[in-house]
Formats: sequence, C-alpha cells, structure tokens
Amino acid sequence: QVQLVESGGGLVQAGDSLRLSCVASGRTISGYTMGWFRQAPGKERELVSAIAQSGVTTLYGDSVRGRFTISRDNARNTVYLQMNNLRPEDAAVYYCAASGFFTSRLGNYAYWGQGTQVTVSS
Repeated sequence: QVQLVESGGGLVQAGDSLRLSCVASGRTISGYTMGWFRQAPGKERELVSAIAQSGVTTLYGDSVRGRFTISRDNARNTVYLQMNNLRPEDAAVYYCAASGFFTSRLGNYAYWGQGTQVTVSS
C-alpha cells in the first residue's frame, strides 16, 4: 500500500505560481510512475502530468504543457508539480496518484491522495 498526501494548494491570482507536493508513505515511490490529475466541479478528472520511475520520461496535458513542470525526489519519497502562469481554468482539486507502469490512463493508477484545492482568481 502507498499512502499519498498532497499539499501546496491555495488561492492565487491569474499569472501567479504554485508548487504542489505529494509525499508518499508505506512504500518507496521509486518503483512507481507518479501522476498529477485534476478535477473541476462538474468535469471529469483529467491527467495533468506524469513522470516515470526514472524521472526522465514525462508527459503533460495539452492545456498545461509549457506552464507546469513535474519532478520527483525518490530519496524524499516526494513528487512535485510546479505550476506557473496559472489561469482561472486551472482551478480544480489536484490529486496525486501512483501507478506500477508509465501510463496516462486514470484507471491504471492504483493509489490516490485526497487532493488539494487550487483556486485561481481572474
């Protein structure tokens, strides 16, 4: 079992930056692909970004590519999401998740955190 706890969310203005953190416990994350997903009210949960076990391979959703950066520190059992130039449409609950293989598919992530709220005012 992997327990995931997100932090770093908050209320910001458009154009601001936030860095989300996800700390894992129970197992080392070095054996997992780590992903960030988000869900806005009335919308489906969507992939924001994912990073492979090695930290070399990453992928991003089209709406965040070039503004968000995912990274991981396996020694600290932590994954990060640096979010720059935030837009009102980025407002959502952001979830951290872990998968046993590199994938963009939500259903392939076995472990999930409780989420952290990001609100962006215009």
